[in-house]
Amino acid sequence: MRAFVLTSTDTPPTVNEIATPEPGPGEVRLKVHACGLNFADLLLARGQYQERPALPFVMGMEVSGVVDALGDGVTGLQPGQRVAAFASSGGLAEYACYPAAACLPLPEAMPHEHAAAFMVAYGTSHVALDHRARLKEGETLLVLGAAGGVGLTAVEIGKQMGARVVAVARGADKLAVAKAAGADELIDSDSADLKTAFKALGGVDVVYDAVGEPVASAALRALRPEGRYVVIGFAGAQVPQFPANLLLVKNIDVVGLYWGGYASFKPRVITDSLRTLMGWHAEGRIKPHVSHILPLAQTYEGMELIRSRKSTGKVVITMIDAASDH
Repeated sequence: MRAFVLTSTDTPPTVNEIATPEPGPGEVRLKVHACGLNFADLLLARGQYQERPALPFVMGMEVSGVVDALGDGVTGLQPGQRVAAFASSGGLAEYACYPAAACLPLPEAMPHEHAAAFMVAYGTSHVALDHRARLKEGETLLVLGAAGGVGLTAVEIGKQMGARVVAVARGADKLAVAKAAGADELIDSDSADLKTAFKALGGVDVVYDAVGEPVASAALRALRPEGRYVVIGFAGAQVPQFPANLLLVKNIDVVGLYWGGYASFKPRVITDSLRTLMGWHAEGRIKPHVSHILPLAQTYEGMELIRSRKSTGKVVITMIDAASDH
């Protein structure tokens, strides 16, 4: 089968021909239809992510496909069933094996391209805002990187939770995407004086930060007393340093969110969240924004779109002809 393989963190991953995997006990093999790309894939390729699978390995964290074969002891899933799955690797291939317990059955109305763009981004934002930030109806949410893969879902979810959502993104085109997702107010990080723009908001209750510096410091100072600052990631490549005296004086919470980490120590947080999100999708309350759908051969180009910030929402790699993909 064809797969997007990382053999060294010193050289770019490439599409190679490798053996088709066989499912072990408790696993299923999926015929992969689509795989979502994430900023974390860029970190994995450089050996800078929290998890570092042994080299060489097939990249790809979130997939959607059809059950192709069952390992020993698998119950509850059947060949031909449409499912999505999340893992740190394996998804950018024509076939992939996952624990049956990690597979989420898909509604028939959800296209594979949407399912592959769903779990990480929506799951991250929902757990961040609901479980970690305790966002309440009527509060003001400031989203940094609001047109990116996770930021855009934070805009949508913040609106579903009843917040006033302020979107920060680079340029008019990205701000238009955030506006379409429900943002109430827009701030251009390229042209605005951010300290002045954030101050004009009259204070915010929650900051959702997937960017880091150079916007983080100004956002921190915009928080009201008892505000919550949620650290999602560092797409800006600069890790912010929070002054403890400011946290003390304003009674501010700074909380981290590594969504995938919950799978190992409190998996119900993820499963309960995804159940809620699937319900919202079925009701038409949220809809994944996919700016690019590319074939497997163009996976590296897809990663470059994320690296150069030329994508909005998600980039999805498809292994199946779009005309027959369901």
